[in-house]
Amino acid sequence: MNPRNFFAELKRRNVYKVAVAYAVVAWLLIQAASILFPTFEAPVWVMKVLVAVIILGFPIALVFSWAFEITPEGIKREEDIAPNESIARHTGRKIVGISVVVAVIAAGLFVFQFLRPRLTSADAPLTTAAGIPDKSIAVLPFDNLSRDPDNIYFSEGIQDEILTRLAKSAELKVVSRTSTERFKSSPSSVHEIAQELGVANILEGSVQKENNEVRVNVQLIKAATDAHLWAETYDRKLTDIFAVESEIARTVAGTLQAKLTGSAEHVLASRPTESPEAHQLYLRGRYFWNRRTLANLKTAIGYFDQAIERDPSYALAYAGLADSYSLMPVYSNNPPKEDIARALAAAHRALELDDTLAEAHTSLANALEVDFQFSAAEQEFKRAIALNPSYATAHQWFGECFQAQGRFAESLAQLQQAHELDPLSLIINSVLGSNLGTVGHLDAAVEQFHKTLEIDSNFGPAHFMLGEVLEAKGDLKGAKAAYEKAAAIGRTPMREAMIARMDVMTGQREEARKILDALTNSPEPGSAQPYPLALIHLAFGEKEEALRLLEQAYEERSIQLAGNTGSLKTDPRLDPLRRDPRFEKLVAEYLGQTK
Repeated sequence: MNPRNFFAELKRRNVYKVAVAYAVVAWLLIQAASILFPTFEAPVWVMKVLVAVIILGFPIALVFSWAFEITPEGIKREEDIAPNESIARHTGRKIVGISVVVAVIAAGLFVFQFLRPRLTSADAPLTTAAGIPDKSIAVLPFDNLSRDPDNIYFSEGIQDEILTRLAKSAELKVVSRTSTERFKSSPSSVHEIAQELGVANILEGSVQKENNEVRVNVQLIKAATDAHLWAETYDRKLTDIFAVESEIARTVAGTLQAKLTGSAEHVLASRPTESPEAHQLYLRGRYFWNRRTLANLKTAIGYFDQAIERDPSYALAYAGLADSYSLMPVYSNNPPKEDIARALAAAHRALELDDTLAEAHTSLANALEVDFQFSAAEQEFKRAIALNPSYATAHQWFGECFQAQGRFAESLAQLQQAHELDPLSLIINSVLGSNLGTVGHLDAAVEQFHKTLEIDSNFGPAHFMLGEVLEAKGDLKGAKAAYEKAAAIGRTPMREAMIARMDVMTGQREEARKILDALTNSPEPGSAQPYPLALIHLAFGEKEEALRLLEQAYEERSIQLAGNTGSLKTDPRLDPLRRDPRFEKLVAEYLGQTK
């Protein structure tokens, strides 16, 4: 074929126009896919497959254009169409028209793609494709490479202190250790862990301590690409550990372009104690404090006391002491007045030494809440969160403080923030479910508890709070089963009382009376808690005895021993007393509304 005739034939058969149209449509598809695929969290290989299909389709489209023609009667082979027919010309015009429309749409998508990063940076924090902030990080548990396995407290403490220093940056989302402790360092899938924790970056490392020497290895990983953004090894004296922690936190914040406030700079430059012995005792105390049982809390208190003996100006040790005493009533089942007083004293001393400790402000706030000083507690919670926006426990306890007062919207906001910062925390997940149930979102609450129990099916508080929601739904059989499951995991007066209430409500009054008598007459300390006993008497319709016990619970400050759901203001189990003047006066005193 004559080359001139060949190119003329390409033009006549619209091959050029098809090539241009194909390129424009391909560009549109790629632009649309680059927007939609990340939205639906499609794997990276899906885009690669799409591009490969588009490339392979290009020669096929050209061959089709050469060999066939689209006519009103359908697709025909080119040799079956008479040379003088004008079908090809009309088809070419249609192709040009379609190409122009598609090109305009593609250009619009291109402009959107170009402007979107600028709009994002102006109006909201940068996020990854899955909606995860770029300035977010989880610090995984550091491996203990020391010969002495007992040094795990030290490696865990280093991780915790680095995490705390990072959390001082208001621009940086830092996931709580409660969620990260479920994962070991050097995980098999950094991407999956980051997705589960809702972060874009992972910091992992190891600690090796021998006598007065310490080696710390760290590496910062971008989870989406598994790329190592930074890594370093520190060989230092034990006395230089605070400088190492500060350098790591400062470098990570700089790498992620997170600005540090003045208070954050103060924390990074601080040396909480000059005594290595006091520091190690403090780390041991935190190790046991993090394992919330009565025995562990008592052990933690012992270590914090020893740390204070070594360094009486060690503010963090006083903060640890305050944290321990503020939690003791929950685990000891004893009237909390003495523990509240100890928590208040320790927290005040910590803040006298260092007013920038978010932990101390949080402990003080929690003790004030248990003492029904809600207004003062609120101010301390706000101060704690301002100092450490990523402190999940502060958000959780602040949410519980709001819920006790019936301020449900504010409570939900704090609990959702706590959940974002600590997505795998069993207690935060459970309290969030309880809050949803309190405001009437019963189905959502049940779903939330099921998610919690998927993490740990033997978490007693989740079963207990699920029982409360099922009771609110009218499912008394399901509620009793949930209460019994909670009691089987760990018997408490409150869990026993809820089983008794279900017995009363289902007509098994004799069984309920047996439980009531056993709790009332038990020789075990803390078994005859007035608040749970009041709930049983109220189920029997014995309002006078219930009121007497509630007044006793108020005086003892033991209402919070009922857990997150104990509140004179909001507990629906107290509704039969709502119009009683004596009870209403008690509620007013509880909320601090009396002169």
